[in-house]
Amino acid sequence: MDHTPHFLHYYNLYGKAYAIGYIRRIERMPFDFKRLDISDLVLITPRAFQDARGYFMETYKRSEFVDNGLDDAFVQDNFSHSVRGVLRGLHFQKAPETQTKLVKVVRGAIFDVAVDIRRDSPTFGQWQGVSLTEENGHMFYIPAGFAHGFCVLSEEVDFTYKVSAEYAPALDRGVRWNDPAIGIDWPMETPLLSEKDEALPLLETADLD
Repeated sequence: MDHTPHFLHYYNLYGKAYAIGYIRRIERMPFDFKRLDISDLVLITPRAFQDARGYFMETYKRSEFVDNGLDDAFVQDNFSHSVRGVLRGLHFQKAPETQTKLVKVVRGAIFDVAVDIRRDSPTFGQWQGVSLTEENGHMFYIPAGFAHGFCVLSEEVDFTYKVSAEYAPALDRGVRWNDPAIGIDWPMETPLLSEKDEALPLLETADLD
């Protein structure tokens, strides 16, 4: 990441020593947090430390997340393997076991989507899509109150995610992937779906509460 604009800004305000110290603090941070257009969605990029042997990165550090306003207690880790053309979603879990998710691709590439299903939200029914690949290393933070889904763009994908509540089958719900009222611009027209996902309701009639 090019820190030159930040360096010049703080150099002009506070002098060289402060500017150098600021850049050194930034470079020690293990994550970059980017707030997206829909409130509370965050794209997170871990910093990789590379040398001739390979690289190392932290994929979660509670103190850093809390410092950036993401104060969730994750209680379960999930792993998913899928092949090209698979689409999973749009899934969510109802109260009292709503789930915040922290999503990451380990191998391959997906188009990952979150849909705001908070009835009192000004962005209710709107969606946000991001590219998650093993190359870009991005993680997608999706708070409770969103439906989540993804489609596979590579031959295979290995996908992990943390959740803030354990899986509760009785509270498992979903919304149809191609609901025209939501209008997600999926990068495929005829995905491979499970029978369960094919039968999911439209947002208008979904059991959200």
